[in-house]
Amino acid sequence: MRGRVQKWGNSLGLRIPKGLALETGLVPGSQVELSVDEGRLVVAPITAASYELEDLVAGITEANHHEVEEFGSAVGNEVW
Repeated sequence: MRGRVQKWGNSLGLRIPKGLALETGLVPGSQVELSVDEGRLVVAPITAASYELEDLVAGITEANHHEVEEFGSAVGNEVW
């Protein structure tokens, strides 16, 4: 598939055809990583990190576990 690079302000813009956008999960506002690999421009979608609670809890150690802090009783409309 071919495209055309066009001037966009002081930069260059490239339209992404709908089929490629659907295949890669790109939607308006998507963030992408731009890089050059052997003279080729590579555009890769940035996906949000996915975490599992079990993996996060497994990372708790004595070194990074903090004690509970007490800040006293509520003085305004706080909900404890």
